Amino acid sequence: MTGLLTPLVYLLASVLFIVGLRFLSSPKGARRGNTVAAIGMALAVGWTVVLVAGRSTPAGIIICVLGVLLGGIAGTVGARRVRMTAMPQMVALFNGVGGGAAALVAVAELLQLGGQRPALQSGLPSVFAIIVGGISFAGSAIAFAKLQELMTGRPITYPAQQVVNGLLALAILALAVTLLALSGQPAIFIALLALALVLGMAFVLPIGGADMPVVISLLNACTGLAVAASGFVLDNFALIVAGTLVGASGTILTMLMGEAMGRSLANVLFGAFGSVKAAGDAAGPAGERSVRTGNSEDIGTLLAYSRNVVVVPGYGLAVAQAQHAVRELGEQLEARGVDVQYAIHPVAGRMPGHMNVLLAEANVPYEQLKEMDEINDQFKSTDAVLVVGANDVVNPAAKSSPGSPIYGMPILNVDQAKTVVFLKRSMRPGFAGIDNELLYDPKTVMLFGDAKDSLTKLLAAVKAA
Repeated sequence: MTGLLTPLVYLLASVLFIVGLRFLSSPKGARRGNTVAAIGMALAVGWTVVLVAGRSTPAGIIICVLGVLLGGIAGTVGARRVRMTAMPQMVALFNGVGGGAAALVAVAELLQLGGQRPALQSGLPSVFAIIVGGISFAGSAIAFAKLQELMTGRPITYPAQQVVNGLLALAILALAVTLLALSGQPAIFIALLALALVLGMAFVLPIGGADMPVVISLLNACTGLAVAASGFVLDNFALIVAGTLVGASGTILTMLMGEAMGRSLANVLFGAFGSVKAAGDAAGPAGERSVRTGNSEDIGTLLAYSRNVVVVPGYGLAVAQAQHAVRELGEQLEARGVDVQYAIHPVAGRMPGHMNVLLAEANVPYEQLKEMDEINDQFKSTDAVLVVGANDVVNPAAKSSPGSPIYGMPILNVDQAKTVVFLKRSMRPGFAGIDNELLYDPKTVMLFGDAKDSLTKLLAAVKAA
Protein backbone atom coordinates (compact mmCIF):
# COMPACT_ATOMS: atom_id res chain seq x y z
CA MET A 1 0.00 0.00 0.00
CA THR A 2 2.76 2.41 0.93
CA GLY A 3 4.49 1.63 -2.36
CA LEU A 4 1.46 2.91 -4.25
CA LEU A 5 0.89 5.96 -2.08
CA THR A 6 4.51 7.13 -1.81
CA PRO A 7 4.78 8.63 -5.33
CA LEU A 8 1.41 10.35 -4.91
CA VAL A 9 2.27 11.80 -1.50
CA TYR A 10 5.64 13.10 -2.69
CA LEU A 11 4.03 14.48 -5.85
CA LEU A 12 1.48 16.38 -3.75
CA ALA A 13 4.27 17.71 -1.52
CA SER A 14 6.20 18.84 -4.60
CA VAL A 15 3.15 20.64 -5.99
CA LEU A 16 2.75 22.45 -2.65
CA PHE A 17 6.43 23.50 -2.80
CA ILE A 18 5.92 24.97 -6.26
CA VAL A 19 2.67 26.74 -5.34
CA GLY A 20 4.28 28.12 -2.18
CA LEU A 21 7.21 29.46 -4.17
CA ARG A 22 4.79 31.10 -6.58
CA PHE A 23 3.08 32.96 -3.72
CA LEU A 24 6.49 34.17 -2.47
CA SER A 25 6.86 36.29 -5.61
CA SER A 26 4.57 38.92 -4.08
CA PRO A 27 4.71 40.50 -0.60
CA LYS A 28 0.95 40.10 -0.33
CA GLY A 29 1.15 36.36 -0.85
CA ALA A 30 4.43 35.67 1.00
CA ARG A 31 2.80 34.60 4.27
CA ARG A 32 0.42 32.29 2.42
CA GLY A 33 3.31 30.91 0.37
CA ASN A 34 5.27 30.04 3.49
CA THR A 35 2.25 28.27 4.93
CA VAL A 36 1.60 26.25 1.77
CA ALA A 37 5.26 25.22 1.46
CA ALA A 38 5.38 24.31 5.17
CA ILE A 39 2.34 22.04 4.71
CA GLY A 40 4.12 20.36 1.81
CA MET A 41 7.25 19.82 3.89
CA ALA A 42 5.24 18.47 6.84
CA LEU A 43 3.52 16.04 4.48
CA ALA A 44 6.83 14.86 2.98
CA VAL A 45 8.55 14.48 6.36
CA GLY A 46 5.53 12.80 7.94
CA TRP A 47 5.25 10.24 5.15
CA THR A 48 8.99 9.56 5.35
CA VAL A 49 8.59 8.72 9.04
CA VAL A 50 5.79 6.32 8.10
CA LEU A 51 8.06 4.63 5.55
CA VAL A 52 10.90 4.35 8.08
CA ALA A 53 8.50 2.85 10.62
CA GLY A 54 7.54 0.16 8.13
CA ARG A 55 11.08 -0.78 7.15
CA SER A 56 13.44 0.01 10.02
CA THR A 57 14.28 -1.41 13.42
CA PRO A 58 12.86 0.10 16.63
CA ALA A 59 16.15 1.94 17.16
CA GLY A 60 15.97 3.41 13.67
CA ILE A 61 12.40 4.56 14.24
CA ILE A 62 13.36 6.23 17.53
CA ILE A 63 16.28 8.02 15.88
CA CYS A 64 14.06 9.21 13.02
CA VAL A 65 11.32 10.52 15.32
CA LEU A 66 13.87 12.20 17.61
CA GLY A 67 15.45 13.88 14.61
CA VAL A 68 12.11 15.27 13.47
CA LEU A 69 11.23 16.47 16.99
CA LEU A 70 14.61 18.06 17.69
CA GLY A 71 14.73 19.72 14.27
CA GLY A 72 11.17 20.98 14.58
CA ILE A 73 11.75 22.40 18.06
CA ALA A 74 15.07 24.03 17.09
CA GLY A 75 13.55 25.55 13.95
CA THR A 76 10.44 26.84 15.70
CA VAL A 77 12.26 28.33 18.66
CA GLY A 78 14.97 29.82 16.45
CA ALA A 79 12.51 31.40 14.03
CA ARG A 80 10.36 32.89 16.79
CA ARG A 81 13.20 34.25 18.90
CA VAL A 82 15.52 35.59 16.23
CA ARG A 83 15.59 39.37 15.83
CA MET A 84 15.16 40.87 12.39
CA THR A 85 18.73 42.17 12.56
CA ALA A 86 19.94 38.59 12.97
CA MET A 87 17.80 37.10 10.19
CA PRO A 88 20.72 36.87 7.70
CA GLN A 89 22.74 34.87 10.22
CA MET A 90 19.84 32.49 10.76
CA VAL A 91 19.41 32.03 7.01
CA ALA A 92 23.13 31.29 6.64
CA LEU A 93 23.01 28.85 9.56
CA PHE A 94 19.94 26.95 8.36
CA ASN A 95 21.30 26.91 4.83
CA GLY A 96 24.55 25.38 6.03
CA VAL A 97 22.70 22.72 8.01
CA GLY A 98 20.85 21.71 4.84
CA GLY A 99 24.08 21.34 2.88
CA GLY A 100 25.72 19.39 5.69
CA ALA A 101 22.74 17.04 5.93
CA ALA A 102 22.87 16.32 2.19
CA ALA A 103 26.59 15.50 2.46
CA LEU A 104 26.04 13.17 5.44
CA VAL A 105 23.24 11.34 3.63
CA ALA A 106 25.61 10.63 0.76
CA VAL A 107 28.34 9.47 3.16
CA ALA A 108 25.86 7.14 4.90
CA GLU A 109 24.84 5.60 1.58
CA LEU A 110 28.46 5.02 0.56
CA LEU A 111 29.22 3.39 3.93
CA GLN A 112 26.61 0.75 3.18
CA LEU A 113 28.67 -0.47 0.22
CA GLY A 114 31.37 -1.82 2.52
CA GLY A 115 34.24 -0.36 0.51
CA GLN A 116 33.05 -1.55 -2.89
CA ARG A 117 33.15 0.83 -5.84
CA PRO A 118 29.73 2.48 -6.19
CA ALA A 119 27.70 2.19 -9.38
CA LEU A 120 27.90 5.34 -11.48
CA GLN A 121 24.17 6.13 -11.22
CA SER A 122 24.37 6.27 -7.41
CA GLY A 123 28.03 7.15 -6.95
CA LEU A 124 28.00 10.29 -9.10
CA PRO A 125 25.17 12.05 -7.18
CA SER A 126 26.73 10.89 -3.91
CA VAL A 127 30.07 12.48 -4.78
CA PHE A 128 28.31 15.63 -5.95
CA ALA A 129 26.31 15.86 -2.70
CA ILE A 130 29.44 15.39 -0.58
CA ILE A 131 31.43 18.06 -2.43
CA VAL A 132 28.74 20.71 -2.86
CA GLY A 133 27.08 20.00 0.51
CA GLY A 134 30.41 20.19 2.32
CA ILE A 135 31.34 23.47 0.62
CA SER A 136 27.91 24.91 1.45
CA PHE A 137 28.10 23.83 5.10
CA ALA A 138 31.58 25.22 5.76
CA GLY A 139 31.03 28.37 3.71
CA SER A 140 27.74 29.08 5.47
CA ALA A 141 29.42 28.60 8.85
CA ILE A 142 32.02 31.25 7.96
CA ALA A 143 29.28 33.55 6.63
CA PHE A 144 27.39 33.10 9.91
CA ALA A 145 30.50 33.87 11.96
CA LYS A 146 31.19 37.04 9.96
CA LEU A 147 27.61 38.30 10.16
CA GLN A 148 27.39 37.45 13.87
CA GLU A 149 30.72 39.27 14.39
CA LEU A 150 32.30 36.16 15.89
CA MET A 151 35.14 36.95 13.51
CA THR A 152 36.12 39.98 11.49
CA GLY A 153 33.88 40.92 8.58
CA ARG A 154 36.90 42.12 6.64
CA PRO A 155 38.35 39.93 3.88
CA ILE A 156 40.93 37.45 5.19
CA THR A 157 43.58 36.95 2.52
CA TYR A 158 47.01 35.36 2.30
CA PRO A 159 49.68 34.97 -0.41
CA ALA A 160 48.92 32.56 -3.28
CA GLN A 161 45.35 32.19 -2.09
CA GLN A 162 43.96 31.42 -5.53
CA VAL A 163 46.71 28.84 -6.10
CA VAL A 164 45.84 27.09 -2.84
CA ASN A 165 42.14 27.05 -3.75
CA GLY A 166 43.01 25.64 -7.17
CA LEU A 167 45.10 22.85 -5.61
CA LEU A 168 42.23 22.04 -3.24
CA ALA A 169 39.84 21.80 -6.18
CA LEU A 170 42.26 19.51 -8.07
CA ALA A 171 42.66 17.26 -5.02
CA ILE A 172 38.87 17.04 -4.67
CA LEU A 173 38.54 16.14 -8.35
CA ALA A 174 41.23 13.46 -8.03
CA LEU A 175 39.51 11.86 -5.02
CA ALA A 176 36.15 11.97 -6.80
CA VAL A 177 37.57 10.15 -9.84
CA THR A 178 39.28 7.61 -7.60
CA LEU A 179 36.05 6.95 -5.72
CA LEU A 180 33.98 6.50 -8.87
CA ALA A 181 36.53 4.54 -10.92
CA LEU A 182 38.63 2.51 -8.48
CA SER A 183 37.48 2.11 -4.90
CA GLY A 184 34.75 3.03 -2.45
CA GLN A 185 36.89 2.79 0.67
CA PRO A 186 35.59 5.06 3.49
CA ALA A 187 38.96 6.80 3.76
CA ILE A 188 38.47 8.19 0.24
CA PHE A 189 35.05 9.78 0.67
CA ILE A 190 35.84 10.92 4.22
CA ALA A 191 38.91 12.71 2.84
CA LEU A 192 36.70 14.07 0.04
CA LEU A 193 34.29 15.54 2.59
CA ALA A 194 37.17 17.02 4.64
CA LEU A 195 38.66 18.77 1.60
CA ALA A 196 35.23 20.09 0.59
CA LEU A 197 34.85 21.61 4.05
CA VAL A 198 38.29 23.25 3.78
CA LEU A 199 37.46 24.62 0.32
CA GLY A 200 34.16 26.01 1.61
CA MET A 201 35.99 27.94 4.33
CA ALA A 202 38.71 29.09 1.94
CA PHE A 203 36.06 30.30 -0.50
CA VAL A 204 34.26 32.60 1.97
CA LEU A 205 37.16 33.85 4.11
CA PRO A 206 38.42 36.39 1.52
CA ILE A 207 34.96 37.86 1.01
CA GLY A 208 34.06 41.05 2.86
CA GLY A 209 30.80 41.71 4.66
CA ALA A 210 29.54 44.08 1.97
CA ASP A 211 29.29 41.16 -0.47
CA MET A 212 27.65 38.76 1.96
CA PRO A 213 24.14 38.97 0.37
CA VAL A 214 25.60 37.51 -2.85
CA VAL A 215 27.46 34.83 -0.91
CA ILE A 216 24.35 33.77 1.02
CA SER A 217 22.36 33.47 -2.20
CA LEU A 218 25.11 31.47 -3.88
CA LEU A 219 25.51 29.08 -0.95
CA ASN A 220 21.74 28.68 -0.84
CA ALA A 221 21.83 27.54 -4.46
CA CYS A 222 24.63 25.09 -3.61
CA THR A 223 22.59 23.61 -0.78
CA GLY A 224 19.62 23.14 -3.10
CA LEU A 225 21.74 21.30 -5.65
CA ALA A 226 23.25 19.09 -2.94
CA VAL A 227 19.79 18.23 -1.63
CA ALA A 228 18.61 17.38 -5.15
CA ALA A 229 21.63 15.10 -5.57
CA SER A 230 20.83 13.35 -2.29
CA GLY A 231 17.31 12.87 -3.64
CA PHE A 232 18.80 10.88 -6.54
CA VAL A 233 20.87 8.88 -4.06
CA LEU A 234 17.78 7.98 -2.01
CA ASP A 235 15.46 7.77 -5.03
CA ASN A 236 13.27 10.38 -3.32
CA PHE A 237 11.14 12.42 -5.71
CA ALA A 238 10.25 15.13 -3.16
CA LEU A 239 13.90 15.80 -2.35
CA ILE A 240 14.77 16.10 -6.03
CA VAL A 241 12.01 18.63 -6.67
CA ALA A 242 12.61 20.64 -3.48
CA GLY A 243 16.37 20.75 -4.04
CA THR A 244 15.98 21.74 -7.67
CA LEU A 245 13.61 24.57 -6.74
CA VAL A 246 16.04 25.89 -4.14
CA GLY A 247 19.00 25.52 -6.48
CA ALA A 248 17.27 27.27 -9.38
CA SER A 249 15.80 30.10 -7.29
CA GLY A 250 19.10 30.57 -5.45
CA THR A 251 20.99 30.80 -8.73
CA ILE A 252 18.57 33.36 -10.14
CA LEU A 253 18.73 35.35 -6.91
CA THR A 254 22.54 35.26 -7.01
CA MET A 255 22.52 36.73 -10.50
CA LEU A 256 20.02 39.42 -9.49
CA MET A 257 22.06 40.31 -6.40
CA GLY A 258 25.19 40.47 -8.53
CA GLU A 259 23.47 42.93 -10.87
CA ALA A 260 22.22 44.97 -7.90
CA MET A 261 25.80 45.21 -6.60
CA GLY A 262 27.31 45.90 -10.02
CA ARG A 263 29.00 42.50 -10.26
CA SER A 264 28.76 39.76 -12.86
CA LEU A 265 28.29 36.18 -11.75
CA ALA A 266 31.77 35.36 -13.10
CA ASN A 267 33.22 38.14 -10.94
CA VAL A 268 31.44 36.79 -7.89
CA LEU A 269 32.66 33.25 -8.50
CA PHE A 270 36.22 33.88 -9.63
CA GLY A 271 37.12 37.49 -8.80
CA ALA A 272 38.87 38.59 -5.65
CA PHE A 273 35.78 40.41 -4.54
CA GLY A 274 35.07 41.77 -1.10
CA SER A 275 38.12 43.97 -0.64
CA VAL A 276 37.27 47.20 1.09
CA LYS A 277 39.04 50.47 1.70
CA ALA A 278 39.24 52.33 4.92
CA ALA A 279 36.82 55.16 5.35
CA GLY A 280 38.05 58.29 3.68
CA ASP A 281 40.57 56.60 1.37
CA ALA A 282 38.97 57.91 -1.79
CA ALA A 283 38.12 61.39 -0.69
CA GLY A 284 40.64 62.53 1.83
CA PRO A 285 40.43 62.68 5.64
CA ALA A 286 36.82 62.91 6.74
CA GLY A 287 37.79 64.62 9.97
CA GLU A 288 38.93 67.76 8.11
CA ARG A 289 35.47 68.40 6.67
CA SER A 290 32.28 69.49 8.34
CA VAL A 291 28.70 68.41 7.90
CA ARG A 292 25.47 70.33 8.31
CA THR A 293 23.52 69.16 11.33
CA GLY A 294 19.94 69.93 12.25
CA ASN A 295 17.53 69.41 15.10
CA SER A 296 14.33 67.39 15.12
CA GLU A 297 12.09 70.48 15.25
CA ASP A 298 13.50 72.09 12.11
CA ILE A 299 13.67 68.81 10.18
CA GLY A 300 10.16 67.86 11.29
CA THR A 301 8.85 71.18 9.99
CA LEU A 302 10.69 70.64 6.70
CA LEU A 303 9.07 67.22 6.27
CA ALA A 304 5.62 68.46 7.28
CA TYR A 305 5.59 71.15 4.59
CA SER A 306 7.06 69.02 1.82
CA ARG A 307 4.93 67.86 -1.09
CA ASN A 308 6.55 64.45 -1.20
CA VAL A 309 8.94 62.51 1.02
CA VAL A 310 10.83 59.33 0.17
CA VAL A 311 12.09 57.16 3.04
CA VAL A 312 15.21 55.06 2.37
CA PRO A 313 15.53 52.33 5.03
CA GLY A 314 18.79 50.54 5.80
CA TYR A 315 20.37 48.18 8.29
CA GLY A 316 20.44 50.92 10.94
CA LEU A 317 16.63 50.90 10.89
CA ALA A 318 16.68 47.19 11.70
CA VAL A 319 19.29 47.56 14.44
CA ALA A 320 17.21 50.26 16.16
CA GLN A 321 13.96 48.29 15.68
CA ALA A 322 12.54 51.54 14.31
CA GLN A 323 10.21 50.14 11.64
CA HIS A 324 7.07 50.97 13.63
CA ALA A 325 8.32 54.48 14.37
CA VAL A 326 8.98 55.19 10.68
CA ARG A 327 5.53 53.88 9.79
CA GLU A 328 3.92 56.21 12.36
CA LEU A 329 5.89 59.15 10.98
CA GLY A 330 4.79 58.25 7.45
CA GLU A 331 1.14 58.07 8.50
CA GLN A 332 1.36 61.45 10.21
CA LEU A 333 2.90 63.02 7.10
CA GLU A 334 0.18 61.48 4.94
CA ALA A 335 -2.45 62.95 7.24
CA ARG A 336 -1.00 66.37 6.35
CA GLY A 337 -1.28 65.62 2.63
CA VAL A 338 2.35 64.64 2.05
CA ASP A 339 2.97 61.88 -0.49
CA VAL A 340 5.13 59.26 1.29
CA GLN A 341 6.97 56.39 -0.41
CA TYR A 342 9.68 53.93 0.64
CA ALA A 343 12.63 53.29 -1.69
CA ILE A 344 13.94 49.73 -1.38
CA HIS A 345 17.38 48.88 -2.70
CA PRO A 346 17.81 45.18 -3.59
CA VAL A 347 20.70 44.73 -1.16
CA ALA A 348 19.62 47.10 1.60
CA GLY A 349 20.15 45.40 4.94
CA ARG A 350 22.05 42.14 5.17
CA MET A 351 20.06 39.90 2.85
CA PRO A 352 17.70 40.16 -0.12
CA GLY A 353 14.25 41.38 0.90
CA HIS A 354 15.41 42.36 4.41
CA MET A 355 13.80 45.80 4.30
CA ASN A 356 10.61 44.53 2.65
CA VAL A 357 10.05 42.07 5.48
CA LEU A 358 10.93 44.64 8.13
CA LEU A 359 8.45 47.23 6.83
CA ALA A 360 5.76 44.62 6.18
CA GLU A 361 6.10 43.63 9.83
CA ALA A 362 5.22 47.24 10.73
CA ASN A 363 2.17 47.15 8.39
CA VAL A 364 3.56 49.66 5.91
CA PRO A 365 1.26 49.39 2.84
CA TYR A 366 2.82 47.25 0.12
CA GLU A 367 1.87 49.87 -2.47
CA GLN A 368 4.26 52.37 -0.86
CA LEU A 369 7.29 50.06 -1.16
CA LYS A 370 9.04 51.01 -4.38
CA GLU A 371 11.88 49.07 -5.97
CA MET A 372 14.99 50.94 -7.11
CA ASP A 373 14.20 50.89 -10.83
CA GLU A 374 10.68 52.10 -10.14
CA ILE A 375 11.55 55.11 -8.01
CA ASN A 376 14.97 56.29 -9.17
CA ASP A 377 13.56 58.69 -11.77
CA GLN A 378 11.32 60.31 -9.15
CA PHE A 379 14.12 61.65 -6.93
CA LYS A 380 14.60 64.66 -9.22
CA SER A 381 11.15 65.92 -8.19
CA THR A 382 11.35 64.83 -4.55
CA ASP A 383 11.29 67.56 -1.91
CA ALA A 384 12.93 65.54 0.87
CA VAL A 385 14.57 62.15 1.25
CA LEU A 386 14.80 60.61 4.71
CA VAL A 387 17.70 58.12 4.84
CA VAL A 388 17.33 55.94 7.93
CA GLY A 389 20.39 53.88 8.69
CA ALA A 390 21.44 53.37 5.06
CA ASN A 391 24.77 54.39 3.58
CA ASP A 392 26.31 52.27 0.82
CA VAL A 393 23.09 52.01 -1.25
CA VAL A 394 22.97 55.84 -1.62
CA ASN A 395 26.71 56.49 -1.89
CA PRO A 396 27.54 58.46 -5.09
CA ALA A 397 31.00 56.86 -5.09
CA ALA A 398 29.33 53.94 -6.86
CA LYS A 399 28.97 56.23 -9.89
CA SER A 400 31.87 58.66 -9.58
CA SER A 401 34.85 56.85 -8.00
CA PRO A 402 36.39 54.09 -10.15
CA GLY A 403 38.73 53.12 -7.32
CA SER A 404 35.89 52.51 -4.87
CA PRO A 405 34.98 48.91 -3.93
CA ILE A 406 31.32 49.69 -4.68
CA TYR A 407 32.02 51.35 -8.04
CA GLY A 408 29.50 50.16 -10.61
CA MET A 409 26.87 49.18 -8.05
CA PRO A 410 23.45 50.63 -8.96
CA ILE A 411 22.34 52.98 -6.19
CA LEU A 412 19.28 54.98 -5.21
CA ASN A 413 19.66 58.46 -6.72
CA VAL A 414 18.88 60.34 -3.52
CA ASP A 415 21.58 62.90 -4.36
CA GLN A 416 19.16 64.28 -6.98
CA ALA A 417 16.52 65.24 -4.40
CA LYS A 418 16.14 68.82 -3.18
CA THR A 419 16.97 67.96 0.44
CA VAL A 420 18.53 64.84 1.95
CA VAL A 421 18.15 64.07 5.66
CA PHE A 422 20.44 61.40 7.13
CA LEU A 423 19.55 59.68 10.40
CA LYS A 424 22.79 58.15 11.69
CA ARG A 425 24.36 57.30 15.02
CA SER A 426 27.73 58.69 13.96
CA MET A 427 29.91 59.43 10.95
CA ARG A 428 31.10 55.83 10.77
CA PRO A 429 31.02 54.39 7.23
CA GLY A 430 28.59 51.76 6.03
CA PHE A 431 29.14 48.00 5.67
CA ALA A 432 31.47 48.49 2.70
CA GLY A 433 33.80 50.51 4.95
CA ILE A 434 34.04 53.61 2.75
CA ASP A 435 33.17 57.26 3.28
CA ASN A 436 30.05 58.79 1.73
CA GLU A 437 30.56 62.13 -0.04
CA LEU A 438 26.82 62.81 0.10
CA LEU A 439 27.11 63.43 3.84
CA TYR A 440 29.14 66.57 3.10
CA ASP A 441 26.84 67.93 0.40
CA PRO A 442 25.38 71.37 1.29
CA LYS A 443 21.83 70.10 0.75
CA THR A 444 22.34 67.24 3.22
CA VAL A 445 21.23 67.59 6.85
CA MET A 446 22.43 65.19 9.55
CA LEU A 447 20.35 64.15 12.56
CA PHE A 448 22.56 62.11 14.87
CA GLY A 449 21.22 59.60 17.37
CA ASP A 450 19.40 56.32 17.66
CA ALA A 451 17.06 55.93 14.67
CA LYS A 452 14.02 55.03 16.75
CA ASP A 453 14.54 57.96 19.12
CA SER A 454 15.16 60.37 16.24
CA LEU A 455 12.02 59.22 14.40
CA THR A 456 9.96 59.62 17.55
CA LYS A 457 11.19 63.20 17.91
CA LEU A 458 10.48 63.90 14.25
CA LEU A 459 6.94 62.55 14.71
CA ALA A 460 6.35 64.94 17.59
CA ALA A 461 7.78 67.83 15.55
CA VAL A 462 5.51 67.05 12.57
CA LYS A 463 2.46 66.96 14.84
CA ALA A 464 3.43 70.35 16.29
CA ALA A 465 4.16 71.97 12.91
